[in-house]
Amino acid sequence: MIFYPLFLFLGDELTPHGKTGTMSETGDKTQETIARIWELVEPVIEAEGMELVEVEYRREPHGWVLRLYIDQEDGITVDDCANISRIVSDLLDVADPIPIAYHLEVSSPGMNRPLRKLKHFQEHVGEIIEVRTLTPLTPLLNRRNFKGILAEAGSEGIRMDCDGQLFDIPLVLVERARFCYFETMKK
Repeated sequence: MIFYPLFLFLGDELTPHGKTGTMSETGDKTQETIARIWELVEPVIEAEGMELVEVEYRREPHGWVLRLYIDQEDGITVDDCANISRIVSDLLDVADPIPIAYHLEVSSPGMNRPLRKLKHFQEHVGEIIEVRTLTPLTPLLNRRNFKGILAEAGSEGIRMDCDGQLFDIPLVLVERARFCYFETMKK
């Protein structure tokens, strides 16, 4: 049986407190917004017995999107996504951390789930993952993208085996990482 991510879209656009406008945020400002969203919504999602796996906030062709990935031990249903979407929407309307129009999406992480926290990496040791770093690991190694077997995961970083070559990647340098479900199942 194959599982696909669940998405729930609420309305055409959410406009906090009637505000509209364009977004000129880049890099640091976007990261600050994501950090603020984590602070606000993670405790609420945990109170519902679920885990906030990842927060994405980015410009897409139809406008700005705030995408929350949630999970729980028995998996996520459409009703779980709808419930969290309603709760988070109300919270964000009050806190107003994003002063422009955006779309809110709540989803399961799917099979190729994002790896964000140390425990996510630890759960996937011995499996194939993809990692993109914020900067190259060293000036001599102009490489930011890695795909291979996650050999180790500790509080300081991860060790990956990419085609027989080991790379130590500090967690603070990880821009994004994903578990590669289908590649792992083939090995």
